[in-house]
Amino acid sequence: MSTNRLISLMSEMAIFAKVVETGSFSETARQLGVTPSAISRSVTRLEQALGARLLQRTTRKLRLSESGKEVYARCVDMVNAAQAAMLVSSQFTPEPQGLVRVSVPKAVGRFVIHPHISDFLAKYPKVDVQLQLNDRYVDLIDDQVDLVIRITDHPPPGLMGRRLINIDHMICATPQYLARNGEPLHPHDLKAHNCIFLGEEPSDARWKFHQDSNRVSVSVHGRYAVNHTGARLDAVLNHLGIGSLPYFTAKEALQQGLIVQVLPKWIFRTNYCGAAWVLYPPTRHLPAKLSAFINFMAERLG
Repeated sequence: MSTNRLISLMSEMAIFAKVVETGSFSETARQLGVTPSAISRSVTRLEQALGARLLQRTTRKLRLSESGKEVYARCVDMVNAAQAAMLVSSQFTPEPQGLVRVSVPKAVGRFVIHPHISDFLAKYPKVDVQLQLNDRYVDLIDDQVDLVIRITDHPPPGLMGRRLINIDHMICATPQYLARNGEPLHPHDLKAHNCIFLGEEPSDARWKFHQDSNRVSVSVHGRYAVNHTGARLDAVLNHLGIGSLPYFTAKEALQQGLIVQVLPKWIFRTNYCGAAWVLYPPTRHLPAKLSAFINFMAERLG
């Protein structure tokens, strides 16, 4: 095949890879802003040029043929090489610029990352930020984001990352609530209190503490459970009970004396403790806009 012919088919190869990724002509068309018939014609042209049927079409789904599997792997390599070329070129941009798309868990995004965004935008006037707050698992490729922040002990295999901040939890209450109901001196004393917890899983109502070699697990009860840290903070501030909160949510109220830590000599552990890591695909050439965002947040949170 001539070079000219090969170049003309590169767009068809990229579209074919996208069709396999989405599993649908219509979804590919929606993402690329064209019609499903245009996507179908593009795949047909590629099949005719290669002299092979790449996709087996049914009324419900698309399935790769044997030759299609091999061609798809090479098309993915081509798309990845093009993306790598774009990343290399961004290294020579004199200053960071472009859109940074970041996915963050809701509470971490609202209380940890969002407060620093205005300063970041002021420092880098050519960089825009799209902050996506959600608690579901986000895939960098499938969800089309540049960076993802996760609470984890270590970056998962296949990704690079930088540790931003430890996520520690505590239990808190207002001085007024404790004056009215008494202050727990031992984790087991929490059984007599109205406790405000996450409420998504049965284990959320089983609070775990340790102090040196002592390990204590307590089943707590309360009239209000809510899966948002800001709402739990509001409930605590309204004297509803003793609430479980990440330190980053409780910090300002603690400093102002509006709430106090309960059982401060005990370490409170939840399934959501760990560290917030900013993660990205492994590359030797991280775009300037991403390096700027990562370094800025690491410095601020460090």
